[in-house]
Amino acid sequence: MEGRRLMKNSSRKAKSRYLQNIVKDKIIKLFKLPPGSIRTSNTGENGEDIKLLSLTAKKVFPYSTECKNSELHRGLYKHFKQAKRHNHREPMLCVKKNREPALAIVTLDHFFDLIERDD
Repeated sequence: MEGRRLMKNSSRKAKSRYLQNIVKDKIIKLFKLPPGSIRTSNTGENGEDIKLLSLTAKKVFPYSTECKNSELHRGLYKHFKQAKRHNHREPMLCVKKNREPALAIVTLDHFFDLIERDD
């Protein structure tokens, strides 16, 4: 594809691990979990990207997490920025495709603020 640079496999893996580690570290910090209770998946490993290893981790963070760090999401960011421009309230983007459930998109920090308040 012309105009599109190909990313090295090692760079792609590092980019993916970067987002996984951000999420893992936020979970560990918020719930004061021992670092060994959560790990990120290895490239090519099946299942969720954030592996909750302890029963405590599974209890305090009941989410199955998939992390995608990609430029393919540019359109979502454009729409999210539109929601931010409307006013000073917390932005939320709702997306839906045919025969699929609607999704709500908020910032990662806002999501962790919400679950911290719920705790």
